[in-house]
Amino acid sequence: MRSSFLLAGVLLAWPAASPANASTQADTTESFFSDWHDRAQQALDSQPHWIPPINTISPRLTQVIRYDQYWESTDGGAALNSFGSGKGFEFIPFETMSFTVNPAPYLERRKKDEASGWGDWPFLLVKQRLAAAPEDKGNYLVTALFGVQAPIGASKFTNRAWQFTPGLGFGKGWGAFDIEGSLTAALPTAHVGTIGTAITTNLTLQYHLMRYLWPEIEFNDTAWSGGVRDGRNQVFLTVGSVFGNIPLADNYAVGVGLGYQFALSSRIAQAPPTPVYDHNWILSLRLVY
Repeated sequence: MRSSFLLAGVLLAWPAASPANASTQADTTESFFSDWHDRAQQALDSQPHWIPPINTISPRLTQVIRYDQYWESTDGGAALNSFGSGKGFEFIPFETMSFTVNPAPYLERRKKDEASGWGDWPFLLVKQRLAAAPEDKGNYLVTALFGVQAPIGASKFTNRAWQFTPGLGFGKGWGAFDIEGSLTAALPTAHVGTIGTAITTNLTLQYHLMRYLWPEIEFNDTAWSGGVRDGRNQVFLTVGSVFGNIPLADNYAVGVGLGYQFALSSRIAQAPPTPVYDHNWILSLRLVY
């Protein structure tokens, strides 16, 4: 009998407690979004203020919308245009973490083996900052990276496998000069015997000239282990500059980058050809918020 009274008491008390819990959750949610700008600004202020490079994944947390355009050409005369190039919308929900949501690139191959359609979708990149200091307190940055790619591409442009890409981003600055880099491993979940594992190393040397000009050179190296390119590697050099960030209204700014990328490694004509292209013009448009 006592147990019945206790159970009845709990059930009677529960409806009275639920509105309070719901109110607390609503207040927490409202506070999370109302404090978003201050939290993101604190994240930006506690790290170096370098501009994101043209190619290399920036180790910085940023709030930016990007559109990149590639015009790739091969020694054999083929051309591949990449619309969007897997760049998208990065936002900072927490002080040491950002998420980048990317659209799938739309690809158009011309002159040889012509085809067009969507490429595989690198829809998510997560950055977890591990250590950072702004320019007056050390000027460095270390960030863990994790990307996910879905095999949604057209038959001519897909790997037919989900791909996970863990990695590490880093950077160090000295006055107006900084070095930024990343090391990533692309790990397919299927067709490993064909795709293999791609280890990519990127290194950017960047200089802040005047107020808005950021000339740079980038080295991009990809080495394959396993798959049809087992033992091969490709090395590219990118020369270019980013102009920005130019303030607009309130917290908005714009930037534009232009780069020319070309292969340094010797071409292996045996299928599949390596490097995958000979040279590439890159246009990068950014809206910072």
